[in-house]
Amino acid sequence: GETALMASSSCCPWRWGMVRRRHFRYKVPPSILPVQNNSFAGDCSIDEKPDSTVLSATTTVFKAGIFKGAPMAKVNAIVITGYGTNSHVETAHAVRLAGADRVDIVHFADIVSGDVKLVDYRFLLFPGGFLDGDDLGAAHAAAQRWLYLTDNEKVPLLDRLNALLDAGGRIMGICNGYQLLVKLGILPALDGKRFTRQVSLGHNLSARYEDRWVTLKANKESPCIFTRGIDQIAMPVRHGEGRLVTPDAETLGRLEKEGLIALSYADPATGEPTMEYPFNPNGSPLGIAGLTDPTGHVLGLMPHPEAFNDPTNDPLYARGVRRLTGTALFRNAVEFLR
Repeated sequence: GETALMASSSCCPWRWGMVRRRHFRYKVPPSILPVQNNSFAGDCSIDEKPDSTVLSATTTVFKAGIFKGAPMAKVNAIVITGYGTNSHVETAHAVRLAGADRVDIVHFADIVSGDVKLVDYRFLLFPGGFLDGDDLGAAHAAAQRWLYLTDNEKVPLLDRLNALLDAGGRIMGICNGYQLLVKLGILPALDGKRFTRQVSLGHNLSARYEDRWVTLKANKESPCIFTRGIDQIAMPVRHGEGRLVTPDAETLGRLEKEGLIALSYADPATGEPTMEYPFNPNGSPLGIAGLTDPTGHVLGLMPHPEAFNDPTNDPLYARGVRRLTGTALFRNAVEFLR
């Protein structure tokens, strides 16, 4: 769909949450196609100019752009929104910059109703936000919806997620989305078990909400396809419940031994994983910032790569520093899907 139904900005908050919004497709205007992937931008043409319609003070809907001239497989991505998600537009923008052919922002209710089918996509993203206001714990209520709801064909949503992964699809959860993947049991999937909660994420040891930039170290021994070719990368964190919690030391040891720790908080001076605050903002053991599953097709991380989609986002940019942007994680996923 290219339109959305929105309540007016003057409506009551409780009514806002009840309004159904049709999904819309996000397109990056040609003027800001990825400069870090010139081969892609130069080989493609768009058959229509971006056309946006402002529907509210905070929401813009973009018409679909159809790319031509790319002989490789199409990459269709879906970004889930609703119930408190607030980083969906930035996430869609980053995926589009990374080279995805199509990016749809879809309300969870449209998955349940069957208006949108996960089978039509190869890259599923759960963005950051505050699902259900973090009531009952971050992303816990949202996990119950995915665990127990069925769609209009009476097929459990879990079966739809399984089918996407079994078909070679990729899943990424950012901050609140990472919390959801953990509460759903998609991560870390030890022994290949999905939808069994094996770890969790608790309150930061600082007992405060952390909003700062961090340095991350990628694990070269990890099967994670998102971090391939990356050594260090910087991006911001903004969370209150980001500390990884395991039931026992054995589970923590397995995460390390089996290479499921995809990203770790690092000391910017040494580039090595650290427990030192504030370089490790939440106190996660082993400096764990992100996990993958045994296939390497799923990534969950607390930092926000979508918030570093251009060099000018970097607080060190004005000092002449140029660092790898967070878009690299999305680009790896897109390129592997091709």
